[in-house]
Amino acid sequence: MYFSDYLCTQLLNFKTMKRLISTVAVILSTALVTLAQGDDFGMWYELGAEKKLSQKWSLGLEGEFRTRNNTRTADRWSAGVNAEYKVIKGLKASAGYVLLYDNNQEEFDLKSDGLRPNKWTPSYWGVRHRLNVSLTGSVDIGRLSISLRERWQYTYRPEATGKKYDFDEETWKSVNGKGKNVLRSRLQLGYDIPHWKLDPTASVEMFNDKSGIAKMRYQAGVDYKYKKKHVFGLNYRYQNVNNDDDDYEVNSHIVGLSYKYKF
Repeated sequence: MYFSDYLCTQLLNFKTMKRLISTVAVILSTALVTLAQGDDFGMWYELGAEKKLSQKWSLGLEGEFRTRNNTRTADRWSAGVNAEYKVIKGLKASAGYVLLYDNNQEEFDLKSDGLRPNKWTPSYWGVRHRLNVSLTGSVDIGRLSISLRERWQYTYRPEATGKKYDFDEETWKSVNGKGKNVLRSRLQLGYDIPHWKLDPTASVEMFNDKSGIAKMRYQAGVDYKYKKKHVFGLNYRYQNVNNDDDDYEVNSHIVGLSYKYKF
């Protein structure tokens, strides 16, 4: 390689990094402005492992801890397992199960007159079971990767006895069991910067339930790979919630830290 070619390559890399830094700065500044308007802030910590069983099959384990209320309150623990199958080049299918242990928020409502108390549910920890099936198509254009994932997700919350207080009957009642179907559509972009170990990614994901678009999730971050087996991640997410009668989520800014071991 001639010196002029090398110099041009480095200048292009510099321009790419400059754009990346500018984009991150805009995202963070927007996040701070929106956060000042009352949105919540939380941290998500993810730990995972992935085992390649063959050329087509792989198996994964994952664990996660989330916070809310400006990181002051533990929101959720979860652990899951998933299997992935490479159908053809650029197309993968997967299925998984996740056990969720949630810190359910307090609920209190009044009767129609707005004066008398109706029912009260103190905050409590409860279990949910989640199944998902996904199909992901991807294509590489030079160093740019584009993928589209469609995921069907079913979550079931078992009955929780003695959690809700009825003021009319002056007794504790059960929170009924409930199932929920969600279709998640995610478009993701990634870029492999030459001679640079931090690979940027960006995605937008739409959550659809029976009432329409429940929420949107926007994400930008970087991955760092060490010796091909260790993958460290840092990302920023913003969730815009339209309706969520199951998780009781609000608009949130989220910083995520992750680690995955591949073997």
